[in-house]
Amino acid sequence: MDNNKSSLLVGPDDKIGMGEAGFLGLQHVLAMDIYVPPIVLAGMMAMGLGDQMGLLQSTFLAAGIGTILQTFVFMKMPVSQGPSFVPLGAAAGVVLASGGLKGNGMGTLIGATLIGSIILIILGATGIFQKIINRLVPALVGGTIITCVGLSLIPTALNSNIFNAPGKIDNNIILASVTALTLLVSVGISLKFKKVRRFFRTSSIILALGVGTIVSTMMGMFNWKEVNEAAWFGLPERTIFHWGINFSPSAIITFIIIYAVITTETTGTWFAMGAVTNHEITDKQWNHGIIGEGLSCMVASLLGTTPVTGYSTNAGVISITGVASKRVFLFAGIWFSILGFFSKLSAFLAAIPAPVIGGVFAIITVTIMLNGLNVIRGLETTDRDLYIIGIPIVLTLALVLLPANVTKNAPQILQYLLGSPIAVAAIAAIILNLVMPKSNPEVTTV
Repeated sequence: MDNNKSSLLVGPDDKIGMGEAGFLGLQHVLAMDIYVPPIVLAGMMAMGLGDQMGLLQSTFLAAGIGTILQTFVFMKMPVSQGPSFVPLGAAAGVVLASGGLKGNGMGTLIGATLIGSIILIILGATGIFQKIINRLVPALVGGTIITCVGLSLIPTALNSNIFNAPGKIDNNIILASVTALTLLVSVGISLKFKKVRRFFRTSSIILALGVGTIVSTMMGMFNWKEVNEAAWFGLPERTIFHWGINFSPSAIITFIIIYAVITTETTGTWFAMGAVTNHEITDKQWNHGIIGEGLSCMVASLLGTTPVTGYSTNAGVISITGVASKRVFLFAGIWFSILGFFSKLSAFLAAIPAPVIGGVFAIITVTIMLNGLNVIRGLETTDRDLYIIGIPIVLTLALVLLPANVTKNAPQILQYLLGSPIAVAAIAAIILNLVMPKSNPEVTTV
């Protein structure tokens, strides 16, 4: 764990200039492709351009408010919020089953997500959440979950953002490779030359994304037309005041299950953030964190978008840049909030080709996985622990590689779990840790 501490250039509470914090906060925003889930959801619900832009704006604003709340009021760690992919299928299903966009669809979705967020707040306010974590998630399970978080994201970075992204596959690979190489060169320069270490390491991701954007423009892969046609400013209009609110028992039950899955993922994200910042999360932080999570999701509901939760990408960004300043995350929250009103900038971020994001994202996911392995490496493990670590990893890969038709033919509740390798891995690690017999054989090194 000491390695993590020494690798940080700027700790969570270290002072950093406002200008630099603003620049590095933007870097986190650029590295988080939070515009992807709302765009995917808009496509699933056949939204028109106005509704789609409204959903994007609401998502950005909810992420901004949630990030500021978590970082400075509740969790008090460098934590950024963003939309999870887990609820998308259920959200589209609820909307379409309730009359679609022209009926009570979005109102029913808002009602279901609102109730779920209130339950999260109650879990934290009563102290139940911290007791669950202390009982079920020791360091071994936490390290395993972190490892599976990174592992589960690697295929998404490669497939969704590169191999299966729009455009010719060879062009996508070239663009992702150039972006990733720029990141590696920046980090390499920071390691070799001490005088410029801080600049090249802290700015490595934004430099990579900048070079990737320039190269994509030269290759004709950046859609500047959409950026030019986008309005400069606009108020988020597709909120609860536009859609209304409706409470459906079946939709509420569905989203209680969804929130259980999301909370499991968020727990892994917090463990990952604690690992990269060398910070052991206190009981108070667990409870306050879940309250902040619930309030973030409540804000998202009222703004008319899906839940915004702890975003694991940021742990990888901190590992690469060495910057864990809460002030940087404050500015990330401010940038997200600005994007909620600054339509032109939001259109620019949405226009960045997926392979550019993928080139950076692939490296970020690996650093998250390795941080999980670092946690496990610092523990004394026995033979039983090999299975507690190994089985969740196998399940993560199995679900990532599971054919889509198997998931589609499964019962609805099971689909939510099959669509979340992190949740399944976490549940498996917790159960195995509880049921595997404890013994005192010779210590085994992992």
